[in-house]
Amino acid sequence: MADKKATREAYGAALAEFGVDERIVVLDADLSKSTKTDVFKKKFPERFINAGIAEADMMCVAAGLASCGKIPFASSFAMFAAGRAFEQIRNSICYPHLNVKIGATHAGISVGEDGATHQCLEDIALMRSLPGMVILNPADDVEARLAVKAAIEHDGPCYLRFGRLAVDRIFDVDYKFEIGKGVEIKEGKDVTIIATGLMVGFALEAAKMLEEDGISARVVNMATIKPIDRDIIIKASKETGAIVTAEEHNIIGGLGSAVAEVLCESAPCVMKRIGTKDVFGRSGKPAELFEEYGLTPAVIAKSAKQAIYEKEN
Repeated sequence: MADKKATREAYGAALAEFGVDERIVVLDADLSKSTKTDVFKKKFPERFINAGIAEADMMCVAAGLASCGKIPFASSFAMFAAGRAFEQIRNSICYPHLNVKIGATHAGISVGEDGATHQCLEDIALMRSLPGMVILNPADDVEARLAVKAAIEHDGPCYLRFGRLAVDRIFDVDYKFEIGKGVEIKEGKDVTIIATGLMVGFALEAAKMLEEDGISARVVNMATIKPIDRDIIIKASKETGAIVTAEEHNIIGGLGSAVAEVLCESAPCVMKRIGTKDVFGRSGKPAELFEEYGLTPAVIAKSAKQAIYEKEN
């Protein structure tokens, strides 16, 4: 837990590690030092393409490479990868269901001082709307490496979401990752906290706070947001009767929406959503922004208590 590393750093290291597979080609939109794809570039320069500040073109090039049997990783900031190039991802990658992997870094408000124009809080919602798209949002560097490996092994488009901020390591080297599977990382019977990305660490902190008040909180890491693990959500609803979701994303269209859809269809229970509330981000230090937008362990714990109260009354 003491080790801190940004998931974007693990992304770059994983590309260099798995790049021995000659099918892998990495593309970047002139941000390789920030996305960390420069690590791959130094090791395999002949399979690295700097597309320049032309994200839409980069996605089309990636589509062409995939159609020739390559496994391209198209990399940029989440705002530009998911936002600027949405049409090309839709029509050139997802419509023909090509084997393109999108490495989107600098997602969420933890981008910090870069402000609202760079703090992408809508990318999961955009990618969830695309047929056939897999969305992976790892919680730490260990899971990020495994997510890259899983994306390589998966045949079809993948959107991998990485952060700029260094976060605590949660998982050890024996951790097992599987696309489409949520993982219960803490047992509990009173309420379930389902979290994704860096909010998983906050969820574990919230669970410790709740324990001090005699409340047993289950924590589920949901690294795959699409396809969502319906079974683990339904199980949590039936066994704890109260669910709180936590994400560094707008509550509209993200993890909270995905979980709510499952609950409404199959296992209704009390539910609360932690995330940004239909607003844009703003410039500031990450810790200050977490407080500003209510993305903290204390807010998660408070919402869990409210969910338990509503369940019992």
